[in-house]
Amino acid sequence: MLKAGRIRALGAMSGTSLDGVDAAVVDTDGERIYGFGDSVYRAYSAQEQAVLSAALGRWPGDDLDEALEVVQRAHIEALSGFGDVGLIGFHGQTLAHEPQGRGTHQLGDGDALAEALGVPVVWDFRSADIRLGGEGAPLAPFYHFACAQWMGATAPLAFLNLGGVGNLTWVDPRKNRPEEEGALLAFDTGPANAPINDVTMARRGQPFDRDGALARRGEVAQGALELFLDEPYFLRMPPKSLDRDAFRDMIALVEELDDADAVATLTGMSAAAVLRGMEHCPEPPERLLVTGGGRKNPVLMEMLRVALDCPVEPVEAVGLDGDMLEAQAFAHLAVRVARGLPTSCPGTTGVRAGVSGGTISRPSNAIRTMGGGGA
Repeated sequence: MLKAGRIRALGAMSGTSLDGVDAAVVDTDGERIYGFGDSVYRAYSAQEQAVLSAALGRWPGDDLDEALEVVQRAHIEALSGFGDVGLIGFHGQTLAHEPQGRGTHQLGDGDALAEALGVPVVWDFRSADIRLGGEGAPLAPFYHFACAQWMGATAPLAFLNLGGVGNLTWVDPRKNRPEEEGALLAFDTGPANAPINDVTMARRGQPFDRDGALARRGEVAQGALELFLDEPYFLRMPPKSLDRDAFRDMIALVEELDDADAVATLTGMSAAAVLRGMEHCPEPPERLLVTGGGRKNPVLMEMLRVALDCPVEPVEAVGLDGDMLEAQAFAHLAVRVARGLPTSCPGTTGVRAGVSGGTISRPSNAIRTMGGGGA
């Protein structure tokens, strides 16, 4: 087990938007953040995106060799060349997520990655949480807690990740530890960029609505929005989580609309899901800090600002990197796993008690040690 102390950890994230792999270094002891290191982004090619898209919804035992090759190759390219790092956190590519059913499936081989990179790799972060009755997601909240303390927050605040799926973390930085009762509440709010991206690709051959240009020209169809908000998911109390395509029917609600109105309506749905989620916060947050690709959509951000009573800002407003926050989170979580610290708790995933999830793979020829203590 890793001894207490700072370590340069490298994390990687390939999200449900299927755009590419983010990799980033964090200087952390798994509790506090001491600094941030280099980062890189390795985009998926159109062909690679098509392979991964075809693999969505599939489970271990299916023929996924081609998709696995894409994931492994992209991560090796993204994670090589960072210099002296002691540990890697590897999330893998989520293909399917059914916490109350078949479990969760993040495609990737941590053993092979450790051998290729010569560094211990922590992976399979979600399975232990699900085995103990949790949703297995979201997992970034423990890092959000560390970020709130790093920025010196003294009042409750919230982090909103707008990736393929939206997820919200309410943080009380007055608590001492993230697993402490009342320190965190986290859950998926609903679809965010995924349906918008799917429609712009299908109709326009564009991977996303750049700068919200289509949404800005369209109008939200109120009838479709109301039908969307009738989904039973919004009545469930958190913690709760979603598969990328759990709201696939929402695209059918905009089939008859022209491109601009369809994208405007889907953008309005993503914002409305967040507004419903904010109603669950134990106390009104002092501010909402937004990370992920959705923070670059000015139409979506304006919808949130108009509807909410607190400031809505990109995380860059407090000195964080909204493109790399998820990758940094898995670097931080990897150190927690290596130290035997919890990575989820009842308030974040609904798991019965705090659990440290993750498997550590060590390269067979490793000569490095992690902070002098090994894994």
